[in-house]
Amino acid sequence: MKRVWIALGVAALWAMVASPLAHLDHHLLTAHMLQHLVLMLVAAPLILLGAPSVVARWRPHTAFCWLAGSLTVIFWHIPAAFELALRSHYWHDLEQATFFIAGILFWWPVVQPAATATRWSVPLYLFFATLPCDALSAFLAFCGHVVYHPYLHGGGHFRLSPLEDQALAGALMWVTVTFAYLVPALVVTARLISGEPRHAAEVGVL
Repeated sequence: MKRVWIALGVAALWAMVASPLAHLDHHLLTAHMLQHLVLMLVAAPLILLGAPSVVARWRPHTAFCWLAGSLTVIFWHIPAAFELALRSHYWHDLEQATFFIAGILFWWPVVQPAATATRWSVPLYLFFATLPCDALSAFLAFCGHVVYHPYLHGGGHFRLSPLEDQALAGALMWVTVTFAYLVPALVVTARLISGEPRHAAEVGVL
């Protein structure tokens, strides 16, 4: 099964950085946003599920993993950084690499194989990770002006105006991140709750 996870993760990674779809990110903010989301929320956790040893030996601290994921998203959406990546192939490749690596780090506390006493922190970890993403996506969706100037001349792809494209990108991020983070949080919470009585009985509490 691990090979399947890795294959799916590599396929998602290839689709976002090497397939014909990858070239749309210079024309549509929505396509650029989709690229970021797939790298961080699909490719990274799938490859991590297939090869947890990628970070198992390092065992990064949970706070570091959270900051890596959240600050990477915030930094690359600062207009100056975002537009630099659009103008330069080098910076664009670096942007994609950091999203993928940040995704690996971010998902490590969630998918690590061993359940520990700190597993109750995972739902909170995921919930608080939605907050900066929600703030950013809401800003893009409702700010009323085009934030990233290169998309002012996007060429009207799919009959979207630059502002409509930006609003769609914000909505895509908002919905995708909410489901990608909160669904696993609910699953982990349900498993912890269902396992509590059994654990209590084993230690003689019940």
